[in-house]
Amino acid sequence: MTIRNWVKFFLKALLLGGAVTGLLGLFVRWDDVFSQLFNAGQWGEFLAGFVWLVIIGLTMSIISQLCFFAYLTVHQIGMNIFRTLRLWNWVQLLIIAVVITDLILFRFAPNAETTGQVWLYGSLLAILIFTAVVTAYFKAKWTNKETFISALFFMIVITTVEWLPALMVEEGNIDSWVTLLLFPFLAVNAYQLLVLPKYNAQSDVDRQKLEERRATRKAQAQTASKK
Repeated sequence: MTIRNWVKFFLKALLLGGAVTGLLGLFVRWDDVFSQLFNAGQWGEFLAGFVWLVIIGLTMSIISQLCFFAYLTVHQIGMNIFRTLRLWNWVQLLIIAVVITDLILFRFAPNAETTGQVWLYGSLLAILIFTAVVTAYFKAKWTNKETFISALFFMIVITTVEWLPALMVEEGNIDSWVTLLLFPFLAVNAYQLLVLPKYNAQSDVDRQKLEERRATRKAQAQTASKK
């Protein structure tokens, strides 16, 4: 990918993370924070709270992008170690099963003390898996069917790794933060998987145009020197 296209890729993913966290945060934390500020007419504090959520989303987007490029390296290492894509896919499926089991038994179960929390964590897990499957489906449809398992692995395992700090918090209103932080990771991760081929293809086109311009300038220079 060229620097120009990488900057576009980075900025759009960054803005996506900020927008999702800011807008969703208004709903998730409305009862905790924003309703009180709204009813009291504290518009400066209201705006400051919204901006703070956007900044958190921008940070989550940066973390997501770092993890994405880290996964590309891990994926290549896995291919080299297990030699075949089929074997590496089975390993990825095993890791997916372990991560989902860990989420249920060691992350969600200890915090689900009420029926509402059981429904909340069950819904978040369903959203995680559903989004991962849909993203992997379109990734395989738009690129190569062999990318399905890798995309599923990234959307479930890597998203969970990014989400883990929120899941490990034991004090405060953790339910709202666990809910809020899942969605920017899902949005940015899905965006990166689905649009990366577009930017890679555009980079190839840009490099080809650059080579053509260089060849044209070289030919013009040679013609001018002969005159």
